[in-house]
Order: sequence, then C-alpha cells, then structure tokens
Amino acid sequence: MSGDYDLEAGPDPATFAAGAPEPAIDEEADDPVYAVGVGPGNQEYLTPRGKRAIREADVVVGFTTVVEFIADLTDADLLTCGYRDEAAALEAFGERVAAGESGTAVAMGDPNHSGYQFVGKVQDAVERSTTNPASQAQQDAVERDAPATPVRVVPGISSLQLAASRARMPMEDTEFVTLHKSGDLDSDMDRLAAAVTDDGRHLLALPRPYDRMPGDIAQFLLEAGAESDLEALVLEKLTHDDEAIHRFTLAELAAHAGGSGKDDTPFSDLVVLAVRQPV
Repeated sequence: MSGDYDLEAGPDPATFAAGAPEPAIDEEADDPVYAVGVGPGNQEYLTPRGKRAIREADVVVGFTTVVEFIADLTDADLLTCGYRDEAAALEAFGERVAAGESGTAVAMGDPNHSGYQFVGKVQDAVERSTTNPASQAQQDAVERDAPATPVRVVPGISSLQLAASRARMPMEDTEFVTLHKSGDLDSDMDRLAAAVTDDGRHLLALPRPYDRMPGDIAQFLLEAGAESDLEALVLEKLTHDDEAIHRFTLAELAAHAGGSGKDDTPFSDLVVLAVRQPV
C-alpha cells in the first residue's frame, strides 16, 4: 500500500493492517512503534502498558481530540491532526521514526474495535519511511525483507466494553458492528439487520457521525423487519463526567432519524448504540 489511497476504490488501510499476523517482536531490540488504544477518554481506563508506551515515546501522533486526553502523561513531541491533515502528520511521524526516534500513535478506545484504518495508515507511514533508511539497522532490515520498525498494537478498553457492561449484554450473545469508518457501509448495514432480525442477537453498534447516527440505524432496522418495541439504549460519553444513557424503544429512537449534520441529531459523536433482545 502506498500513502495514496481511495477508501471507495481501495486499498482500505484496515485491510492492509489485517493482512498478516503481527510479526514476532523483541520490544527491547526491535524498538517498535506502538499503536495504543487510550480507552474511552478517562485516564483511569488507560492500561499501564499503554501509558508506558506513551510516556517513553519521543514523538506521539494522533487526532487532536485523542492526544488531548494523554498530553499530560508525556514529554514527547505531539503531532496532532484532523482528517484533512492526517496524511501529513503521519508522514512527519514516519520520518521521525526513520531518523531513530521512538514513536507511539494513539487512537480512541481499542484499535481492535473500529481502529484498523488508523493502524493501517500508521503502519504504511512507518514502512514507507524505510525507503531511504536512516540507520544501518534499518538498512539491514530492508535487505532481509523485514520491516525495519515493526508496529505493535497495544489494546485498550473500548467504549463497547463499557456499553456492554452498562446494558448488561454478554459479549458472547452480542453482535458488534462498526459504522465508524470511511467508505461504503452497505455490508455493515446488512450485518446490523441480520443480527437483529434473523439471528436474534443483542446488537452493539458504533454509529458514524453524522450520517449514520442512532436514529438512522433504528429506522433502518425497523425497515428491515425488526420489532418496534425492542429496547434501544444510546450510551454517550461513557466514563466522562457527563456520561448519559438514553433509553428508547426502537420505534421511539427512529423518530430522531434524518439529516447528516451535527445539528440534525440530539446525540454526540462519542456514542454507542445498544439494541437488546428480550431475555
């Protein structure tokens, strides 16, 4: 994968990230880049291993809203970005790593839950930085066809785990579908419908701000044949001081469908939808 990609045409960075198992990594010898899940936004839910990777980094990269949660934990240089300047920030990050600095990329929640597009972009930036190796160790790695700087994912606590706890939905009885990604969502929407209408499973969904929010998902499920009286919980800002849990039937939640802007929904972008089956 190159640094240029079209999420509609491919390749999808998430597919790139999941293309092969993580290689064997000696963290002392290989000095990997870490892709750390910082949890739902409350530092009490940041794992000790993730905190150490952040603390010991020379440079940290991530979306501004994520970096703000952990900025006081490190003296590293902080490379912050939004969607528009993400590629530039990751390129700068890769160059810093290629020059011998230790790097950590941070993502909200757990990278294994809706974070693989970001992991793929980080991995791509790091691998491309070895095109012009900055050290003999990197040159040796290139010659033996091994990544000079491997990327190690450090899992975090996901808002999905918190939502499952608040909603009392055992994960083994629950389907998880993320819409919190760029690109086409048709297959993901089909999985939403199948989980609720065909399989009779609980559902945890990460909406996409702001065109596939909880009300839109509820309306879609009703149109797919879901029972209108299923219990739907919209869980906002979990573990934050202003955490809120809104309880609806699926039909009541569907009243909030429509629109694609921030002002078209009563819910924030830090939200999980839980749909419970009768027990």
